[in-house]
Amino acid sequence: MSDEAAGRPTMPGVVRAHDVVRNLVLTVDAGDLELAADELWGWGAVAIEERTTHDGRVELWTALGDEDDDLVALVATLPTHWPHRFADVDASVSETWRAFARPTRITESLVCVPAWVAYEAPVGEEVLLVEPGATFGLGDHPTTVLTMRAMLAELSARTPGEPTVLDVGCGSGVLAVAACRFGAARAVAIDISPASPAVTRVNAELNGVGERITASCTPLPEITGRYDLVLANILAPTLIELADDLRRVTAPGGVLILSGLLDGHYDHVIAALGEHELSAIDRLDGWVALTIR
Repeated sequence: MSDEAAGRPTMPGVVRAHDVVRNLVLTVDAGDLELAADELWGWGAVAIEERTTHDGRVELWTALGDEDDDLVALVATLPTHWPHRFADVDASVSETWRAFARPTRITESLVCVPAWVAYEAPVGEEVLLVEPGATFGLGDHPTTVLTMRAMLAELSARTPGEPTVLDVGCGSGVLAVAACRFGAARAVAIDISPASPAVTRVNAELNGVGERITASCTPLPEITGRYDLVLANILAPTLIELADDLRRVTAPGGVLILSGLLDGHYDHVIAALGEHELSAIDRLDGWVALTIR
């Protein structure tokens, strides 16, 4: 049965017959390769392919979502000596990894399942469907698992349907979606990657919480209001850079959950947050998630 017939939303980047994936192609000198790649990783690139050109320069190919206003605005910030273009790539070639995707167990009663994978849940088990599109976020990375577990523990201790959630660096929106599925009233999901908002909205619809999630590329310093749970599963340097704003948007009595951190290498992140109570440290496969009050 097709996704359309089954009532599931479809989106660019999902493998279908004759589908294509829009790639950004950035051309740089070899000496700028690392700097340019770091810029693309920061925008949310999941993978970057390097191709040497006939004149000795390097092309960086990556999928960052459709050629929309957010992506065009990001590209406009690049140095003028890094020319770019957009190219369509056969999805059957660029997304062969999908054949190897598998469900990921989060808790005894919750499993994240790639949206295209057949899975029959036993009685009493909850399934969270995930379509990563052109984002980072299948729900299987240890930092995502840790953040979700910590979030679910916090939600279980609060009145269902009341907590508000802010997911900073949301990727595919899997954390925001899970929050609304399991106790949050609403969630705001933000990410620098221009692919993230559309993918997050697809996952929200797949899991029946589309009306309760707002997704955008709004920078954290521009976020107003305060949230009961603030989630930030991103790398340590960015957590430090955003520390003041992360505390600002956490409501009184609220909780800040941080991950993307290596076990034993997070003291500098804690120090950047100033006065706080570190109430839990959860570990998995060399990574940690911190619960801060």
